[in-house]
Amino acid sequence: MSQGSDKSLPRLSASVLRHVRRLKLWGESDRVAAAVSGGSDSVALAWILRDLERAGLGRVAGLVHVNHQLRGAEADGDEAFCRELATRLGWPIDIVRVDVGALARDRRQSIEAAARAARYAAFEAAAARLGASVVVTGHTADDQAETVLLRILRGAGTRGLSGVRARRGLYARPLLRCRRLDLRRELARRGEPFREDASNADPAVPRNRLRRELMPVVERLAPGGVSALARLAALAEGDETYLTSVAIETARALVLSRAEGPAGRPVAIDVDRPALGRVPPAIGRRVVRDVLAQVAPEVAPGAGHIQAVWDLVQADKPRGHLDLPGVEVDRRGARLTVRRAAGDVADARRGRSIGTRRSLRDQRPARTLEVPGSVDWPEAGVRITAERARAFDPAHETGRWRASVQAASIEPPLAVRARRPGDRFRPLGSPGRRKVQDVLVDRKVPQDERDKVPVVVDARGRVVWVAGVAVAEECRVTAPEAGVVILELRTTE
Repeated sequence: MSQGSDKSLPRLSASVLRHVRRLKLWGESDRVAAAVSGGSDSVALAWILRDLERAGLGRVAGLVHVNHQLRGAEADGDEAFCRELATRLGWPIDIVRVDVGALARDRRQSIEAAARAARYAAFEAAAARLGASVVVTGHTADDQAETVLLRILRGAGTRGLSGVRARRGLYARPLLRCRRLDLRRELARRGEPFREDASNADPAVPRNRLRRELMPVVERLAPGGVSALARLAALAEGDETYLTSVAIETARALVLSRAEGPAGRPVAIDVDRPALGRVPPAIGRRVVRDVLAQVAPEVAPGAGHIQAVWDLVQADKPRGHLDLPGVEVDRRGARLTVRRAAGDVADARRGRSIGTRRSLRDQRPARTLEVPGSVDWPEAGVRITAERARAFDPAHETGRWRASVQAASIEPPLAVRARRPGDRFRPLGSPGRRKVQDVLVDRKVPQDERDKVPVVVDARGRVVWVAGVAVAEECRVTAPEAGVVILELRTTE
């Protein structure tokens, strides 16, 4: 089918058509499935797709709707609305129902993380059933700006500033240049309804707070700021793509050896440490990220983790060790070794599948602890909370159920996990660093309870608080006026 003209299309659809063609998000021979929630962005996307199909840009394979079963009758209403939308458009629809609440409990994830994982798994399965080569989502310039700001506030690097990618793998986002308000105006012009999701007003979700409190300030102080942030993401994506390709090529020359487990998956990689140290930091940190991803692909290292490894590479000492999520890093002279966490490596060496005979503590992933925020730890029937102190009273500085830490001494985000082999820290008042295991023994924590004790760590993997046992000396409050974070342990049973 030849390319159709965009002159007869509505103005917004014509703009999206030009954007898709310029970035080559998909072509005439592609079959496109659209993810629809019932909200304004995805409903507008569906109608714009119909215009693009008529202009000769691909064929629409159908719609995909995921019912997360979290909002009862409201979620069922969204599902019914999307069915009716598909009927009016004359397209098939693939409905996927997922009990996200149960999934989050089983995986010990937040509702948001479990919902996202379930949604993308459902999209891939539905695309296969519909015979689609591309799945498009309704992410807008507003979503992009919110994502960039959230990542800036969390200390992201260029990769984080890239925000939502216009095309990655199966997925394309054709509306990243469109404002949400313009999409709603387009629906009003067409006389098309959409659904409102009440959960978008939940202040417990960081994105919702940012959308309600910070984005109006951005619009007021810098008109056009949302579009500028979206442009920043596009520029950062180009830079990151190039730098990552250079880093991958560089890493090939720096790897000394690799140990492989089942299916050829690396379980340990040795790197030429001096040569890595001579690489420009912008490339070196990306080499570190690439090596970490090869050894533990299921763990997404944070900027703090990557910087901690880079600091170890650059340190003026011959030896060093880091315990990070999913991996251990050792520096021994001219060799830097990145290996999977001890339990995984032992299983791989015995020829078993990764993760098949882990101890209780190795089975539980780290759970992000926002400030303010909380994490449930059902293994011990407790909840760990974190908040910034409004007023600091030294008389209540620390205790079994509460720990006060200097905000500047920790690198966010915090995380809660079980103890791991090799965990060390300097307990408050102690003359030196000790193994967490030894501290638990000294504090007479019963052996069968030690794996249940939650450990709070920062982005560099440093132990901040062995909850209910001891806080780290390096986190002691020395300047209350500079900011204090209060960690508390509360029973949930």
